[in-house]
Amino acid sequence: MSKKSKKKEKSNEPLFTRFLTKVEVAGNALPHPAVIFALFAITTVFLSGLAAAFDWQAVHPTTKEVIQPFNLLSKVGLHRILLEMVVNYTNFAPLGIVIVAMLGIGIAEKSGLITAGIRLLVMSAPKRLLTLILVFSGVMSNVGSDVGYVLLIPLAGVIFIAVGRHPIAGMAAAFAGVSGGFSANLLLGTVDPLLAGLSEEAAHIVDPSVLVNPTANYYFMVVSTFIITVAGTWVTEKIVVPRLGEWKSDAPTETIDELGPKEKRGLRWALVTALILTAMILIGIIPEAGYLRAADGSILTSPLIKGVVAFLLITAGLTGLAYGFAAGTFKNDDDVVNGMGEAMKSLGLYLVLVFFAAQFVAYFKWSNLGVIIAIKGANTLSSMGLGVIPLMIMFIILSASINMLMGSASAKWALIAPIFVPMFMLLGYSPELTQVVYRIGDSITNVISPMMSFFALIIAFFQKYDAKAGIGTVMATMLPYSLVFFVFWAVLLVIWISFSLPLGPGAGLFYQMPG
Repeated sequence: MSKKSKKKEKSNEPLFTRFLTKVEVAGNALPHPAVIFALFAITTVFLSGLAAAFDWQAVHPTTKEVIQPFNLLSKVGLHRILLEMVVNYTNFAPLGIVIVAMLGIGIAEKSGLITAGIRLLVMSAPKRLLTLILVFSGVMSNVGSDVGYVLLIPLAGVIFIAVGRHPIAGMAAAFAGVSGGFSANLLLGTVDPLLAGLSEEAAHIVDPSVLVNPTANYYFMVVSTFIITVAGTWVTEKIVVPRLGEWKSDAPTETIDELGPKEKRGLRWALVTALILTAMILIGIIPEAGYLRAADGSILTSPLIKGVVAFLLITAGLTGLAYGFAAGTFKNDDDVVNGMGEAMKSLGLYLVLVFFAAQFVAYFKWSNLGVIIAIKGANTLSSMGLGVIPLMIMFIILSASINMLMGSASAKWALIAPIFVPMFMLLGYSPELTQVVYRIGDSITNVISPMMSFFALIIAFFQKYDAKAGIGTVMATMLPYSLVFFVFWAVLLVIWISFSLPLGPGAGLFYQMPG
């Protein structure tokens, strides 16, 4: 084909498809997120010097203190960078949280508990509820790290074929739940403490006393689970299935193995263990003098809420142990420790990323650039007279747009939280609200973002049933989910704000500066 013909063919492509192609090329040209954080850290150092040279300052709206930039290019700044490099890393709030949580998740994954649970949930679903169960299972799979991507999505294609439906429609439904519903769940996962830690670090730029618990968005997440499940089911049945049409293939029908006796026994023991743990938690939290309540009898400041990561480790670990030894996937303590070790291996790149992210966050905080930008940004937004709802809808769109260029939810939040969390706090909005709005924006474009780490894998899954499938196939199939999820989530957020509902235990919508 001649260059002229290729050019003409490209010009005949839909405008949106051409735009996404350019986004893909631009995104692939970006350095690794760790390198991006290193560049941001270096840039912050030089900007602090420029800000100091031009005496860029702001007046704190509450204390009336004049905030001046700290020059990291100075002798004192250089010494601080060198002396506190290790402390910046080890004291970075999300680091320990993620490592501890992954120890428990590692046991549950290695034992086969999460895999067996998903298979049981999907295979026991009535045909008329199959799509709904797939979307719901996708949402719930987020608690098990990446298991939804590597297990549930290809399994969904096999399940749809088994009932005579188009496999890509089944995979689309599962993918919508796993990736588009990333900010919804009935259970807490590793991403909740991770984002909460980043939000708390950012909030400390203007108020060191702020605490952001991993349960900060829990109530909103629970309701979102059902909203996204219904929305994803509707899109699949009303848009995706009719568009794909009837499934025809000469290939033999694929089947899914039923759970074996050992797996069923493992699930029974895991359920018994979970019920015992639940009973112990209820006994410790319901009585006023319960052993899990805080010294003053409060539930919001109790170890159950503030130490939720420890409970995540204990619950995932013990239920995983119960399943593993009952099902025979664990033979001895070596198997258990190896499972935890494999979970730690999966964090290798994350540990590298966090080193540079921790330095950037520390430099940004030391330089006072975050406070100055937040104050000036808050003053600008305040002068615009935007209400909380238009402001948050704009932030959803911004977060969704950024997600098209960067894949990691935590990496993006580490970059923008130090700016937007303090800015919105100065406008009177809580870190928890800013975080949940970011999570909505980050989720809705996951399914159409070429930068999403599993996007190439999804293309490969689609190609199993459509050899011509490519990036355009995936995007065209998943775009309706993005649009509908945005509408449903925006409406839910408007309702939440209108009735001033708490986002989680002790996590309100608004914030008031002390003093």
